Amino acid sequence: MTDPLDRLRSLGLRLSREALAALVAEAQKSGLSPLDLLARLADDETKERAARNLARRTKLATLGSFTTLDRFDWNHPKSIDRATFDLLLSLDFVRRGENVLLRGPSGIGKTTLAQNLALRALQDGFSVRFSTLAAALADLLRQESAPALERRIKRYTQPHLLVLDELGYIPADARSADLLYNLVSRRHEQRSIVITTNLAFKQWPSVFPGAACVAALVDRFAQHCHVLDIDADSWRDKTALRRSKK
Repeated sequence: MTDPLDRLRSLGLRLSREALAALVAEAQKSGLSPLDLLARLADDETKERAARNLARRTKLATLGSFTTLDRFDWNHPKSIDRATFDLLLSLDFVRRGENVLLRGPSGIGKTTLAQNLALRALQDGFSVRFSTLAAALADLLRQESAPALERRIKRYTQPHLLVLDELGYIPADARSADLLYNLVSRRHEQRSIVITTNLAFKQWPSVFPGAACVAALVDRFAQHCHVLDIDADSWRDKTALRRSKK
C-alpha cells in the first residue's frame, strides 16, 4: 500500500478517500502550506468523527425519522408557547434533572417536538432514550426474572434524557403503572423525562385503572415539570383532507 491517502485511511482516519483527495486538491489549488493542510485535515477529521458519533448515538437512542425544527410549521398550532419551547432547547432542564410535559390532542406535533428536544440533547453530548410508553412498558414486562428486569430497567434509568411518547393512548394495568412509577422515582431530581400526552394530570388514573401509585407518580413527575400545552388541528387529518381534495 503506497498511496498516501490509502495509508491515512489504514491508520484510522474516518474521512473517506474521496474527501481526503478533495482536500489535497484544494490545498494544491489554493497553495496551502503543509501546516495549514494539516490543520484543515485535523478540522475535517474532527467534524467527521463528531458526525459519526452523533449518528451512532442517535441510532442507539431509537429516535426514528422525524421532521426537524427548520421544517416545523409554527403557524399551524392555534396556540403554543414557542418562547417556552425555545427555552427548553437550551437544555437547562436536562442539566437540572427537570421534566417536560408536551400536552395536546393527537396528531399536532408533540412527538416531533419531543424528538427535536432529544436530538438537541444528543448534539450537546447527552445520552438519550426515546420510546413510546407502550413499547417501554412492554419491554420491561417481558423480563422473566427480577435480575433480568433490573438489568433491562437500566436502559431507561441511565440516559440523561428519557422520552416517553403517547401516554394515554393505550390503557395499561397496575403492574405497568408500578413500572412507570419505578422509572420516575429513580430518575426523580436526577435525570430528565419528557412525556407526550393528550391527557391532563387528573386524567392519568384512567390510563392505569385500579393502580394505587398513580397519585404518587404524578406528584413526582410534576414536581419539577415544564408543561407545554398545544392547541391545534391534527396534522394527519389536514394531510388526509388535502389528499382527498386532490
